[in-house]
Amino acid sequence: MDEKEAFRIGSELVKGSRFALLSTIGDDEHPWTKMMFNIAPEGLKKIYFSTNTSSRRVSHILRNGRASVYFFDQERFVGLLLIGTARVLQDEESRKRFWVDGFERYYRLGVNDPDYSVIEFVASKANLYCSLSKTDFLV
Repeated sequence: MDEKEAFRIGSELVKGSRFALLSTIGDDEHPWTKMMFNIAPEGLKKIYFSTNTSSRRVSHILRNGRASVYFFDQERFVGLLLIGTARVLQDEESRKRFWVDGFERYYRLGVNDPDYSVIEFVASKANLYCSLSKTDFLV
């Protein structure tokens, strides 16, 4: 599969996925993976997640921004690995931009809850598994 087709398939997968797996580097230098809501992808380059400021995820990213995100379609057996960096956004503009109705369940004080943060993941490269083949490409 050529890179253009892999990019197209990967983009469709990201756009249609409700969840993603975010992996960060823990304090023990091992990868830690957690399922996250896919709240606001911008193509394959930028993926945004919400999380608790008090979470391990935030402390991992503040210490080491290297991260990866994995999307998959279990019925078609397609998977996309994005490799890049993550950073924690806590500014008012980012919080409002990515706020989703229903987040009050997780962040009781609303959009200004000090325990509400946004994670911005920026991909640099990708690997798509589809139709029994793997394709690496730059994002």
